[in-house]
Amino acid sequence: MNVPAIVYAIWWILLIVAILVVLPVAVYLLHRLFRAARSIERYTAEALAAGLGIARHTAAVSALNRTVTLGSELGAVAGSIGRHSAAIEKALMDRA
Repeated sequence: MNVPAIVYAIWWILLIVAILVVLPVAVYLLHRLFRAARSIERYTAEALAAGLGIARHTAAVSALNRTVTLGSELGAVAGSIGRHSAAIEKALMDRA
């Protein structure tokens, strides 16, 4: 089978075009993709650090809620102590 010379010429032209045009464009696009991926990785690391900082700073909220609950209980206990001390004071006044 004899292949015409024009086929070889077209083959070489396309090969040269692929090497000189397509390959550099592909490398450029891959480089841009790599830079974008690295940028996303940096932003993700920053977001993780910020999220962990927020979690650390808001961990006290549950402790504050517990303090508020205990505070209201302490108020009730203080009222009870006030009533009992008034009863004790009245009993001591009645004896005197």
